[in-house]
Amino acid sequence: MQQCKTVTLRTRKCKNGMLSFYLDYYPAFRDKETMQSIRHESLHIYIYAKPKNNRERSHNKSLTEKAEMIRCMRYESIINERFGLYDKAHKKASFLAYFKKLCEKNNQKWDYVYLHFYDYVNGKCTFEEVDVPLCKGFCEYLLDEAVNRRTKEPLSQNSVSGYWSTFRGMLRIAYRDKQIPDNINEFLDKVKTVESKKEVLTLEELYRLYKTPSENELIKRAAIFSCLTGLRFSDVQALQWKNVCTYADGGKYLDFISIKTEKQNIVPINKDVEKLMGKQGTGFVFKGLKYEMTQQPMKDWLADAKIQKHITFHCFRHTYASLQVELGTDIYTVQRILAHSNVATTEIYARHAEPKKREAAEKITIEKLKSVAKQQANKCKKGKNESAETTGESQTSEKKTNKRKKK
Repeated sequence: MQQCKTVTLRTRKCKNGMLSFYLDYYPAFRDKETMQSIRHESLHIYIYAKPKNNRERSHNKSLTEKAEMIRCMRYESIINERFGLYDKAHKKASFLAYFKKLCEKNNQKWDYVYLHFYDYVNGKCTFEEVDVPLCKGFCEYLLDEAVNRRTKEPLSQNSVSGYWSTFRGMLRIAYRDKQIPDNINEFLDKVKTVESKKEVLTLEELYRLYKTPSENELIKRAAIFSCLTGLRFSDVQALQWKNVCTYADGGKYLDFISIKTEKQNIVPINKDVEKLMGKQGTGFVFKGLKYEMTQQPMKDWLADAKIQKHITFHCFRHTYASLQVELGTDIYTVQRILAHSNVATTEIYARHAEPKKREAAEKITIEKLKSVAKQQANKCKKGKNESAETTGESQTSEKKTNKRKKK
């Protein structure tokens, strides 16, 4: 609104004998969200064109004062924006509404953080209330009280770290956009992540799981599908037949936008994966797949397969990464298939199967130690023999010399 110089309160006639207040901006300003040029703003405030009694005159006076008050607020906002001043009237606006708008432009994690913050502030929070104590309190809430909205279990340390990082990122944007007067992030510390064990299935366990029947065949197909493609549950659930494409030689691949990262993924698939998807159709590939199926139905299936590890659905993605590296696929290819932005993330999944580590393990074995010890023993033996021969030759030469001296 910086280019706007004047804000004038005007009225226009309505059909029912009323007058409608509107604001006239000169020159017009461009709305930052819609990018539309705005010259007039209707206030939806109506007064009588010809008041007939004291009640109507009182009505006109009261609403005219309110309309003028709004005009003053709009003009004050223009001045504040023009000179980089903080808008005091803005303090009473809803911070939650602003947060919600930012969520629409970002990934699903922002929605989760918004819902946790909404619960923390009991559904009400103005810009005026956003300060360091409130934000620190939210961090403590995430650590001590917040629960996973699906499993109803307390959030893990690493989940809290990710949510807190997203929340601090939102505060940076709010400060940059002059929605809050202070850079609160300067007073907020990070939540450290903790090293967590990534459970994966071995080839033998994966085959055993594949051969084990399940009362819920849908979750079984989806799980084995994830093990053979590396897709997250959200992507398996959202996968549609239109995402299944064909190479020139007849091979198949998946081309989809990841739910979490909102980036394009291209994953080649083999014949076994095609069988898991079933007959070509329309709509969703795994119709009816629900998150609840990854709880008790999947746990029962794992128990029937005698799998003792704590396996969640996301562990199938870990399994794909670790088995690929273990079987010789280079880490960068696995990174591209899993669509990780940083190879370090892929390395975490496949840490136990790193070829260089396995190669290093073979450098020190009992057999090699025996071989080295044997070589050293042979060297010592050879050295002693050579020393004895040299000593013998020296003694013989000395005797011959003594004989010559006597003669």
